[in-house]
Amino acid sequence: MTKKYLLRELCRYSLGTFADIIHRNAILYPDSEAFVYQSERVTFKDFNERVNRLIHGLNALGLKKGDIIGILSWNQLEYPEVFGAAMKGGFILAHYNPRLHADELVHVINDSEPRVLFLGSELVETIDGILKQLPETEFFLSFGDEQGQVKAYKGMMKGQPIEEPESRVTEEDLLTIFYTSGTTGIPRGAIYKHRQKMENTCMKALDIGVQFGDRHLVVLPMFHIGGDSHIWPFFLKGGCNVIMPVPFDLADALKTIQEERITDIHIVPTQLVALLSLPDINKYDLQGLKRIWYAASPMPTEVLKQGLSVFGSKFIQGYGLSETGPDVTVLSQENHHIPEESIEALSVLASCGRPCIGVHVRIVDDNGRDVEEGKIGEIVVQSKRIMTGYYHRPEETEEAIRDGWFYTGDMGYYDEKGYIYIADRKKDMIITGGENVYPIEVENVLYRHPAVKEVAVIGVPDPYWVERVHALVILKEDSQATEEDIITFCKDNIAHYKSPKSVEFVDDLPKNPQGKILKKEIRTKYWQE
Repeated sequence: MTKKYLLRELCRYSLGTFADIIHRNAILYPDSEAFVYQSERVTFKDFNERVNRLIHGLNALGLKKGDIIGILSWNQLEYPEVFGAAMKGGFILAHYNPRLHADELVHVINDSEPRVLFLGSELVETIDGILKQLPETEFFLSFGDEQGQVKAYKGMMKGQPIEEPESRVTEEDLLTIFYTSGTTGIPRGAIYKHRQKMENTCMKALDIGVQFGDRHLVVLPMFHIGGDSHIWPFFLKGGCNVIMPVPFDLADALKTIQEERITDIHIVPTQLVALLSLPDINKYDLQGLKRIWYAASPMPTEVLKQGLSVFGSKFIQGYGLSETGPDVTVLSQENHHIPEESIEALSVLASCGRPCIGVHVRIVDDNGRDVEEGKIGEIVVQSKRIMTGYYHRPEETEEAIRDGWFYTGDMGYYDEKGYIYIADRKKDMIITGGENVYPIEVENVLYRHPAVKEVAVIGVPDPYWVERVHALVILKEDSQATEEDIITFCKDNIAHYKSPKSVEFVDDLPKNPQGKILKKEIRTKYWQE
């Protein structure tokens, strides 16, 4: 590119795509920091060149526009690079949760059939044990050293040119797949096009109030749509994302906020609980922090009040789902500015806010008819940012998206000012520490235990996790098992965060005349308060 034709060069990529934004930022803000990870600092120019090298490297392996690539990694610098390559190179990126059990990983990887799988170095051993069960994946690339069939990412990048790639993407091209557990317990891939990802990013930048030069501390995992969706508004506006390892150390996070002049952080409620429990939190200079976005699970009002007393009214709440972009509603900073003794303001804190810009929300009955304010119904969503559909699941897509409205399965009501309140969540889903757990997944494992006759898994209140996985177990006659036995068995067969944190042995479980276990009745005694 010559300086003489700078404006022409800015028009290289299609509007409405992140290819355009990556290239634009490299030209307009070449020396500004885009990403920081530990000792590495990457400018927008550096990032663009790394992404270009990766695209050329993938092309050299035979990959072309429309091919699927996958990533299984915790947070590190290479994660946004891989996503950037999908954004500019026209690949479709599938994200996989490292917390999944090996059998679950086999399912989601084979479901999306990536030609290339990028791996965090600490996950190579996990994949090595299931390599033979992944017949459609041709190349395995580790962010660390080469190990057997798993080649080194840096080796593949070495010698590749930094010139702009030939491939061209449009806003209608598919971009990414985020896996979310279904009500059946089988993970489903929510697929997004460039325009849907860009719509959510632009509108979220408005809802957050991002400005050029803002600095976001990334503490949530990038494989979650929630954690990922908070990165790109800052990138869009020429801000910086400072990446923390997952799980992150609380003291390190506070030190980083102080030293890196962090303006924004996105957390889940359990992380706020942990931060508030630190005895020396006041020794850190957190004055530069402008906003604390919280989401993923309900925030107990008492915890939020403690947070407001420590951090001030810097909080913003978001509600959304993997299928909705994710953002559906926002409870603004202004809503968190509570006048003393204001009962009305405190009641608003129990809501998840009002619809985001560019999002329509209705609450309907079982027949799809709108309910009046104060009446509980199902939350349905319409926007330009909801998913295209579930990958390889047309029937489930038709069931979820009807007449342009996504049926969330979440129950709620609204007040006369348009604030929305969650009354219940997807039928039986448990949200523990920001992670979604469907009881049937855990129950399927528990029923494989030789001593278990019958089981019901529910979420119960927990001061740290907000909600924890709790199993009620009926043992077979003449069989024995301890709480530790049950928990260990689950951890050996399913992701640890899905395993019960507590077990209760009972003689029977309440059922309806058809023999269905009445989980709502079981939950009542735990949630009465």
